[in-house]
Amino acid sequence: MKYSGIDLHSNNSVVTVIDETDKVIAEKRLPNDLAKILAFLEPHRDELGGVVVESTFNWYWLVDGLQEVGHTGHLANTTAIKKYAGLKHSGDETDARHLAHLLRLGILPTGTILPPQHRAVRDLARKRMQLVQTRSTQIVSIETILSRTTGRRLNGNQIKRLKVTDLPALGLAEDVTLAIKAHVVIIEVLQQQITELEMRLQEKVAPETDFKRLMTVPGIGKVLATLIYLETGPIDRFASAGNYASYARCVNSEYSSNGKKKGSGNTKNGNKYLAWAFVEAAHLAARYCPQAKRFYERKKAKGSTALATKALAHKLARACYHILKQREPFDMTRCFA
Repeated sequence: MKYSGIDLHSNNSVVTVIDETDKVIAEKRLPNDLAKILAFLEPHRDELGGVVVESTFNWYWLVDGLQEVGHTGHLANTTAIKKYAGLKHSGDETDARHLAHLLRLGILPTGTILPPQHRAVRDLARKRMQLVQTRSTQIVSIETILSRTTGRRLNGNQIKRLKVTDLPALGLAEDVTLAIKAHVVIIEVLQQQITELEMRLQEKVAPETDFKRLMTVPGIGKVLATLIYLETGPIDRFASAGNYASYARCVNSEYSSNGKKKGSGNTKNGNKYLAWAFVEAAHLAARYCPQAKRFYERKKAKGSTALATKALAHKLARACYHILKQREPFDMTRCFA
């Protein structure tokens, strides 16, 4: 049996093939050309037990291409592999060999390879989030200009409603008006694109029963339900509610040995989009749901606002896991008993 590891970069990849004794059978740096990589692997295809690709920003094309021709593809969870950093040496070739080595030993930390169609819709939700953040930056810029030059303040909703034709009525200097106009025009374009993406996302997720179930959770409306549904993917990939909450960064991370704490773990493990979604849901639930508010206030009395928010986010994440796993709506009594 042979094993292959691919250290993927932006414009080239190091492809390594090893045997059951970790001996390097073949190794070469190749351009990011699927045909050339497949041709390099072809002589070993019948004996390959799997091909590991490093989980970088640009892995889609390579993993999909390998799977389309019948290779058993694995996506390496590079964050988890850092735990084995002591086994690694510098150099792309060594990294590729190390990936193949971990696969051979059966200890390769892997990430889930979602279907291309699911990834495409999920990435639309991420793009919407990015555009909303960009819009917020433009809004803050207008608030700053107005505060600095006039002492006046408009809130975010007022600024989002501003039109270019409204600017002369503000009575500002010509150059200040021009600066604000630049932001207003950008906000208008961003809002058009955000609306278009939201419509497309609703077309995709609204018919899904799991999406509708998520909306029964306090603090979770269409936007958060869409994000949670798409970022979660198949719920069966999580062994327990605790695993899911950990993936959503709703639990503390730490290492321990012999009963002693050895320091905090990698807080960037997991899904940052789910982490944001459940914190947002916690804020909304604590404001509008009496049961959630009581839970939040109890936790706040014992600690801090941040800890109370994290605790509520954790509870909502676990609730979402059970909703998706058991395929039933949110149970208020069970969650906040």
